[in-house]
Amino acid sequence: MSFEDKTIQCADCGTSFTFGVQEQELFASRGYTNEPKRCPTCRQARKAQSNGNRSYGDRSRQMFPATCAQCGKDTQVPFEPRLDRPVYCSDCYNRVKVNR
Repeated sequence: MSFEDKTIQCADCGTSFTFGVQEQELFASRGYTNEPKRCPTCRQARKAQSNGNRSYGDRSRQMFPATCAQCGKDTQVPFEPRLDRPVYCSDCYNRVKVNR
């Protein structure tokens, strides 16, 4: 299948953008059947908005204080600890994970 650059109008901002051959090949290799509706800038903005607090690049992920069940060290974890489950610091977690 041969691809050619296509000019598409963004559904969000109305700007025209090029859906290039390399990107078309990437879409095809991933099994995508639809062309993008948004320009790269709007796609990136939409992705950042939908990630909310799950974004790790800017380290805005919410952390919770906890005490390691193995060594007793104070630590922070990316989930709210529950009383019925042990919480480990990263060192102890890596040791426990290896032994599973």
